[in-house]
Amino acid sequence: MSSTSTAAPELQPPTLLTGLWQRKLPHYPETPARSWYLFLVVMVSIALYYQLFVVGAIGNELIAYYNLTFRYFVGIFIAGAAVGAAASVAAGVLDRWGRANMVAYGTVICSALTLFAVPLCTTKEAYLAVYCLISVVEGAVLVATPALVRDFSPQLGRASAMGFWTLGPVLGALVTTELSTLTLDEHPDWQFHYRLCGVICLTISILGLIGLRELSPALRDQIMVSMRDKALIEARARGLNVSALERDQWKQMMRFDIVGSAFGIAIFLAFFYTIVSFLPVYLATNFGFTTKEANALGNWYWISNAIGLVITGIVSDYLKVRKPFMLFGAVMSIIGVYVFLGYTDRPGTDYYTFAIVLSLIAVGSGIAYSTWMASFTETVENRNPAATAVGLAVWGGILRTVVTFVLFGLLIVVTAAGTLVNYGPELQVIAAKYHTEIATIQKAGAENMEALGKNPNDVAAQAAALTRLTGAPEADIKTALSVNAKYSQELAALQAVDPAVLTKLIMNPADQGLAATAVGQISQKLNLPADQAAARLAAAQQIPVADLAVVSAVGPQLTAASKQLAAVSAIPAEDRDFLAEHASEVQQAQQDSADQWKTWWWICLLAQVGFIPFIFFMSGHWSPSKAEQEAAEHNEAVDRELAALTK
Repeated sequence: MSSTSTAAPELQPPTLLTGLWQRKLPHYPETPARSWYLFLVVMVSIALYYQLFVVGAIGNELIAYYNLTFRYFVGIFIAGAAVGAAASVAAGVLDRWGRANMVAYGTVICSALTLFAVPLCTTKEAYLAVYCLISVVEGAVLVATPALVRDFSPQLGRASAMGFWTLGPVLGALVTTELSTLTLDEHPDWQFHYRLCGVICLTISILGLIGLRELSPALRDQIMVSMRDKALIEARARGLNVSALERDQWKQMMRFDIVGSAFGIAIFLAFFYTIVSFLPVYLATNFGFTTKEANALGNWYWISNAIGLVITGIVSDYLKVRKPFMLFGAVMSIIGVYVFLGYTDRPGTDYYTFAIVLSLIAVGSGIAYSTWMASFTETVENRNPAATAVGLAVWGGILRTVVTFVLFGLLIVVTAAGTLVNYGPELQVIAAKYHTEIATIQKAGAENMEALGKNPNDVAAQAAALTRLTGAPEADIKTALSVNAKYSQELAALQAVDPAVLTKLIMNPADQGLAATAVGQISQKLNLPADQAAARLAAAQQIPVADLAVVSAVGPQLTAASKQLAAVSAIPAEDRDFLAEHASEVQQAQQDSADQWKTWWWICLLAQVGFIPFIFFMSGHWSPSKAEQEAAEHNEAVDRELAALTK
């Protein structure tokens, strides 16, 4: 590093008032203050991601409120990821304005939008616009917050610090699912959940606005391996040529070890972003879980992930290695995803099976991610410690770009989800109300019912439907329908006669006594004069005996089936139209959904496998003994340089 320039002017420590805009610290803080600043960064990160992820927890309610298609719903996430990618890149450019200012003011603006603007959105277009504004802030803070964590954490404590920082998105998701689980039953309106989120996050963001600080460029533009370096860092800062270190930063960051590793972790997180956005939708459409149950399953994932992040960071710092943990965590997550996709075509899978498998994936992902974040910032530092924000901007831009393509891919691969989300809920309501009639439609044939819906007098469709409902030969059904149409009054007269009398009369039509008894029964039951009853009986006796035999054989079945068709016709026209238009489509989607999701989970699994090769190009050792030896050599070098500076 160059130290030939004139000394930088001494900064004044920020006060409670001046710290609202001038947040740079002239000296490296002691451990208590440093821990406080790291705590604030983690808290505002949790608040920010809570606001970003709440849409996933109430996705089903949002879809119903705005009558969204699944494609539009996914498009909200795609648009947010796209503008977030641009904001991440811009954050690297705007870093000179102050990464702490970016975080502090950004989260206040974001919280105000969540509390006031989002609940007032009455159209899906307005909601999309506000969501994109929130995503812009998230994209910028995605870069600025890990940069602050890096500044306040020496390399030998970096994995622990990054583990806590990564709690931002993880605990943000956990808070989302936990609060949704506790409140969705009493507050099914999605606006309540945004207002609750806004109140909580605005409180946290004001705390960040008052308390967040950052290191001066002269301090943060150096590599700090351990707290033993503090005195040396302070001494070097007095003559550090900051402007020289800040030249050509983007060019320095466009190296394979940085760009490649950023791409690797981005594809590794495909499963994470699918879960955080669509877990309730997936579990509802494929396994029948309620939104509350799905969010409760999300809690298992996020809690396990948080435990993996923090514990791994501590152990990694103790052993001073990152790569073995990245590899182990990736393999563990891959195994978990492989087990998970095995349940995609088992609709009877129970709650706790999913809980265990999701926890396995979450722990593996946490192990890999916390150590990756530490290793990535160290890889950037090895190129140029002054370019930390730019390096993280490269990562943030790549991450959000990959997420955009991941969501596009989901739309292409899992087409059944759109049908199930768009039409499934309404079909379930209709099915619950008319389950008997729908069974009739399914048995009679949707094509026959559709034809009868257009023309109730369609004889061919009616015969086909009744044939399927009764199971009788189609020829007999057609004969019975023809006889019923031609001799309806005569058949009614025969039905009024006692079956025993009618049987004897058919066998001996000349028996006047039987005829008189039959006429009396017809007259009484049909309320007809005797002469008309006699005329009806005479006309009925002209019906061919073979036709009467057919009518007698299929009559009871035909009567029951006709009543079933009449019940179907009583369904309101709009419901019948919906069933006719979408029932078969939803049934097909239900059949296709499991295979399509299985394909998607295979893609996520292969993406995680694709992450592994990039581990080998990042900074750091595989062996703890070599890492310990390098740390000892560094300490000796620091002691020699300090001794030279104090002579």
